[in-house]
Amino acid sequence: MNLKRLLLVLLLASILLAGCAYVNIPLFRPLEPLQERVLEGEGPAKILLMDISGFISEEAKSKGMELSNGISDIAKIKEQLQKAEQDRDIIGLVIRINSPGGTITATDIMHHELKEFKRKTGVFVAVYIMGVGASGGYYIATLADEIIASPTAITGSIGVIALKFDVHDLLGKIGVSSDAIKSGDKKDMGSPFRPLTGGERELLQGIINQMHQRFIEVVVQGRSKVLSEAEILKLADGRVYSAPQALESRLIDRIGYLDDAVSTVKKSRNVKTAKVVTYVRPGAYRGTVYSEGSAVSPQVFNLINVGGYGLSPLPGVQFLYLWWP
Repeated sequence: MNLKRLLLVLLLASILLAGCAYVNIPLFRPLEPLQERVLEGEGPAKILLMDISGFISEEAKSKGMELSNGISDIAKIKEQLQKAEQDRDIIGLVIRINSPGGTITATDIMHHELKEFKRKTGVFVAVYIMGVGASGGYYIATLADEIIASPTAITGSIGVIALKFDVHDLLGKIGVSSDAIKSGDKKDMGSPFRPLTGGERELLQGIINQMHQRFIEVVVQGRSKVLSEAEILKLADGRVYSAPQALESRLIDRIGYLDDAVSTVKKSRNVKTAKVVTYVRPGAYRGTVYSEGSAVSPQVFNLINVGGYGLSPLPGVQFLYLWWP
């Protein structure tokens, strides 16, 4: 037996004989602070590139089967903005959006944080809609000084949707029933285990109408220079628009590409050269401005996990700023 094997055997034996000894092997790699990475360009001025992609949620996320701690969309955005606030060389922000939207709360908080960053720093903000910038994705886009969409982008979908499962008929066929003991007849309103009553549907519709009105107000605030409230109301029936249609309707300012958004920021600050930077975790790959900006299908998200909160395999009613065809 060589020396390495002997040492290994002795180590294992000491662990077993110790009784109370144990080996603590962490399963999740701890998150490390964000680091700046230059993607292209030169000079002292910086333009920060941020990504908002996929289903927007306040729930923590991890990438696939990667053994790492998850972080929510709004936590990620807030961390990046806090870092950017400390850098006086940042002259502008380009937000690349590729999202069909998400929960109304996460969407609204993200919009608020970005709007506050813009107010406090005074930087020019350009939004680039890459593939999909619909519903909650467009909600966030409205805070920009200029909205640019790729020629093939889909945007709009100004509206609210409430998703609800109804499985009581299925459960009845297999001899399973559900019984809720409640303090009032509306306490389990929206439960997947019974249908809505007419009065309950009206109550939920009232909430949806309020959230829709909030969406309209956000669009009015962001697009008041080019659209009146009456014009926005005509556009806010939930439909999506192609980039040319959105341009004609003045929901966006121009059609172009990511480099056009970067050029817009430079022009707004009258600089000829600037570095495009992003914030990454140590070990993450971001080789070009298009890294981590892949297309996202609006249907790709796990409905079971959207707002389930770990309480039930089926969620209740979910209010969403989401394009969900």
